[in-house]
Amino acid sequence: MTDALRARITELLPGLRRDLEDLVRIQSVSADPARAGEVQRSAEAVRDLFAAEGFSARIVSGNDDGSAPAVIARKEGPAGAPTVLLYAHHDVQPENDHADWDSPPWEPTERGDRLYGRGTADDKAGVITHLAAARAFGDELPVTLVLFIEGEEEVGSESLPALLATYKDELAADVIVIADSGNWDIGVPALTTSLRGLVRLDVEVRTLTHAVHSGMWGGLVPDAIMTLSRLIASCFDDAGNLVIEGLKGSAAADVDYPEERLRAESGAAPGVEWIGSGPVVERLWTQPALSITGFDAPKVDGASNTLVPAARARFSLRTAPADTSANALAALQAHLEKHVPWGATLDMVVVDTGEATQIEATGPAYDAARAAFTEAWSGTAPVDMGVGGSIPFIAEFLDAFPQASVLVTGVEDPDTRAHGANEGLHLAEWEKVLLAETLLLRNLGE
Repeated sequence: MTDALRARITELLPGLRRDLEDLVRIQSVSADPARAGEVQRSAEAVRDLFAAEGFSARIVSGNDDGSAPAVIARKEGPAGAPTVLLYAHHDVQPENDHADWDSPPWEPTERGDRLYGRGTADDKAGVITHLAAARAFGDELPVTLVLFIEGEEEVGSESLPALLATYKDELAADVIVIADSGNWDIGVPALTTSLRGLVRLDVEVRTLTHAVHSGMWGGLVPDAIMTLSRLIASCFDDAGNLVIEGLKGSAAADVDYPEERLRAESGAAPGVEWIGSGPVVERLWTQPALSITGFDAPKVDGASNTLVPAARARFSLRTAPADTSANALAALQAHLEKHVPWGATLDMVVVDTGEATQIEATGPAYDAARAAFTEAWSGTAPVDMGVGGSIPFIAEFLDAFPQASVLVTGVEDPDTRAHGANEGLHLAEWEKVLLAETLLLRNLGE
């Protein structure tokens, strides 16, 4: 049967690619209010794709104004067969400066072994992966399928709890397949079993009520930029390890991450040294990490000879799977309050938080997935992989459906460049992903 399904995916691939390209041309940027109509059009296109395959499909929203449209669809399998919920999202990140792209971001373009365009991988290829598995079986599904295609994942899934609460009975499943992650490498599949959480905090320090002459008062009065810099530095030791008391971490899977690959995939400038200590994958996946992702202060061009009275930075703390956002936020705030230098005024505003995820990847559903992936990649077994980034909605699914087995898969690879310019889908790997999900449904049905 594997050979028959492999041949079926190969037969369907040209049409699936056309469906993907049509979706990519829809500018479903959920962060841009001016493109709300495009997000709606994207939801309608997804609904119609699954309706054409015999699903009962409709558009729903967790917001009173109907914004952030999601798609729920269902198609029955044999009596007594498991129910499988397939998740993806049809909204995408902004494309930003078109000049940074080697081809138009909204016109899918094949170059080499990739298809480039915003959403080609994250996550419209995930949507079409689910479509492929359904299309491969036609009216002979081995399981009952429920589709949940979200419309605001890229802006934090704010209405997801309301959607899960409203449609909980419709979305209940034995197995949940979330297609929004990636694989370990080209030719090496993976199941994602841990993701870090996120705490974002805007921190402002003030040392003056107004700017004053740096010649008159420098050497006595601290300026805000110097003060904020000292506060940021207090979070790290000389090696770059975090020294914020109370943060939690854990061990990671025993996976080798070669130095040359780290250099190539991270984009690190020549000569840059890594920060922190301990195994690489722990620093990337299962230990907390703090980055400063924004800084408000006068620009160098046009700067005057004055002491800056206030400065602000965004602290982006990735929390370990062993931690909670509440604990991490409290630890970060306590550290900053304790270490703000020179009596400066400190103001902290929470931007958002998201929970980390740790999945116990054992049981029949994971056995079925590992067997399917090994077949699809011609004998290469999947790696159990952590992800340093955050997908907070996974914790929402785990809370809403505690009895379900949650499988986190995806179409991305280390060079996908999701969220950045020249986002691209590796076409040969995508074909393996299509086959893997099809085989997974077969295995679950058995």
